Amino acid sequence: MDGIKILVVEDESIVAMDIESRLRSHGYSTSVTYSGKGAVKKAEEMMPDLILMDIMLNDEIDGIQAAEQIKSRFDVPIVYLTAYSDPNTLQRAKITQPFGYIIKPFSERELHIAIEIAIYKHAMEKRLKESERWLSATLRSIGDAVIATDERGAIKFINLFAEALTGWKQEEAAGVPLEDVFNIINGETRERVENPITKITREGLFFGLADNNMLISREGTEIPVEIIGTPILDEKNNMVGTVLVFYDTIARKRMETLIFSKPAPGEQKPVGN
Repeated sequence: MDGIKILVVEDESIVAMDIESRLRSHGYSTSVTYSGKGAVKKAEEMMPDLILMDIMLNDEIDGIQAAEQIKSRFDVPIVYLTAYSDPNTLQRAKITQPFGYIIKPFSERELHIAIEIAIYKHAMEKRLKESERWLSATLRSIGDAVIATDERGAIKFINLFAEALTGWKQEEAAGVPLEDVFNIINGETRERVENPITKITREGLFFGLADNNMLISREGTEIPVEIIGTPILDEKNNMVGTVLVFYDTIARKRMETLIFSKPAPGEQKPVGN
């Protein structure tokens, strides 16, 4: 708890002082403000690790409105402290995605537990978001085309190389069925090949859909491709999505020829007579 800063937003000074005293007894560093506008200003100045926000404040903006402004500008978890639990207030509060909702009066133990859970949950969410950013950056920059779908086959992600080959942008492809974007035919029979989702569901990891795979881009260009498909599994081994990795075989062969035709370092390329 050392170094954890908590901002208390409470318009009743006696209640605010009581909460502050309880927090300090647990080793938290605290600051108090009595209005919604003050909460937004203090959040910017203090950059707290957590905000305890009363909902009904004697101010131009209430605690939920203040939370909305803070959430749009800062990554700070908010726990509501309120005497109101009516459906309308609860629904408004839920929109701001709070990390806790404590009904007054509350015990010191309830408050302490709510704070610890909120801080832990926020830390885990930050790690997850950071991991997702790393994964997204990796998939976007990888040298092969990548498409990921959900369990129904709707596209969730398509990287830059997949955009170039299919002719679909990420914002256009998101939510679209895979077969509408990833149009693969047999180059000899001209028939559409098996849906990759079906094959992944049946076989799991696969290398190649069929012989002579041809991707028909959005513009109608035919591109010979090699394809690898794999399922995304949850902790219970249920399939929750799929990933397809594919590449232009002609472009790949050209690249390999270019790489392997280069002389080794320190080696001169023979000059013809």
